[in-house]
Amino acid sequence: MATPANTFTTIDAVGNREDLSNMIYDISPTENPFVTSIAKTSATAIKHEWQTDELAQAVSTNAKIEGDDASTQALTPTVRVDNICQISDKVARVSGTQRSVDSAGRGDELTYQIYKKNLELRNDMEKTLLANKAKNAGNAVTARQLAGVESYLGTNVNLGATGTAPTGNGSDVRVAGTTRAFSKALLDDVLEKIWTEGGRPDTIMVNGKIKQAVSSMVNAGTDGAAQRVTTGNATTINTNIDVYVSDFGELKIVPNRFQVADSLLVLQTDMFCLATLRSFEETALAKTGDSDAVQIITEYTLESKNEKASGIVADLDIS
Repeated sequence: MATPANTFTTIDAVGNREDLSNMIYDISPTENPFVTSIAKTSATAIKHEWQTDELAQAVSTNAKIEGDDASTQALTPTVRVDNICQISDKVARVSGTQRSVDSAGRGDELTYQIYKKNLELRNDMEKTLLANKAKNAGNAVTARQLAGVESYLGTNVNLGATGTAPTGNGSDVRVAGTTRAFSKALLDDVLEKIWTEGGRPDTIMVNGKIKQAVSSMVNAGTDGAAQRVTTGNATTINTNIDVYVSDFGELKIVPNRFQVADSLLVLQTDMFCLATLRSFEETALAKTGDSDAVQIITEYTLESKNEKASGIVADLDIS
């Protein structure tokens, strides 16, 4: 059936107003679980330093002859560790015309773009702090770069064949090895190494693929089914693991979109700090024409208080 003759419809009309919702929908990730979980401190120079120390290994031969003179054991100095403060920024620039027109979903375009850039900068920081990246002091043509978490994890590691660990002081990076499937045995190996060193990790941090692999230990793991206690609706299927109770303590399992994809990090979070030289600053840039620009800038670094408190299972298959 056709529209009756001479019926004026929306097809013919040219004066109908557009229907544009006054809402903007954005599901981009903004969770930064690593930065959220670690302590905050201040940096006072572009090279941020701290010290580590350790006790001598215990021995079973500490026996002295009766009446013997006391002997002095060798003493060792503390170890000085450092990282470099990195400058990160985002700039929002909007034309004068765009700031004047009637925009849907926001009042002032520049204000909206500044809000977005702040969130983007925080995501950049999360990815930078977790990276397998060495520190770089920089120069007149090279930007300073901080060393990421993975560059400090040199002791308690489980790597794929041909993979090599970094020194553990932020000066070099982990070299990737042959990928392999996740298993409980790999995780437990690193947990035992951390425990032997004296660490007390509280968090396992993984990307989405490895999170699913960890959860597969429930009723399907190659190392044996994990025990689960559930309450509630018996028709609900729960295959997720949020907490792993290991032989060496209880650890939260936290997914993170911004870490190295094929790595499983075992972290003692109180052994890391975000050290800030300059907090987030918004500065209006000089006008050079018919636009307005604002720079959001921060200067920060990672403090890895003692790398032996944490560890990594790397080179995991994420295909």
